[in-house]
Amino acid sequence: MRAPLFSADDFRHALLRLMPQGAIWSRSSDGIPSRLSMIWGQTFARNAVRATNLLADAFPATAVELLPEWENSLGLPDPCAGESPTLIQRRQQVIARLTDNGGSSVLYYQLFAQSLGYDITIKEFAPARAGIMRAGDPVQGEDWAYSWVVSAPGYTPTFFRAGEATSGQPLMTFGNDVLRCEIASRAPAHTIVRFAQSGANLLTDFGGDII
Repeated sequence: MRAPLFSADDFRHALLRLMPQGAIWSRSSDGIPSRLSMIWGQTFARNAVRATNLLADAFPATAVELLPEWENSLGLPDPCAGESPTLIQRRQQVIARLTDNGGSSVLYYQLFAQSLGYDITIKEFAPARAGIMRAGDPVQGEDWAYSWVVSAPGYTPTFFRAGEATSGQPLMTFGNDVLRCEIASRAPAHTIVRFAQSGANLLTDFGGDII
């Protein structure tokens, strides 16, 4: 249920009903009590709108004015999001960090990426083993046991959404920099995480070289 919204005239009538009765307390529209009530009513109406906005602003998924407060508590914004992240991108990064319970499974990283607005797949590797390999399989060294590849679209578009974005923002933004930074910062220290665009062979390493 939406919070009720009261106009300045609603507050004017309420204030007049609270005033004493008598000859000097005229309820006529041109009387002093009515005029004062209208002035006070405008102030109360503005405060009511602000209070209603606060209900939505208190939650990171719909925050606007309080979004910097959420970001400050989470070490945001950071260089991963670039110089001018959109409102939607900022919210997604805040939500992702707030809901992050930690983990190191494939499912954990996929769900974390979804909270950032990305759909990813993850491939893990194993060293070459006689009796398991098939003809044509790559001969991978022991270090491949600690390597994994995150595959994401070449670019993940974030579209302008009415009611969530603000005026002056682009209709579409794209890029995987936030995904790469956030995943790399959560990768186990002994592993090497690599990123592939749309499953291509264009890889970026984080954590060292593999043989």
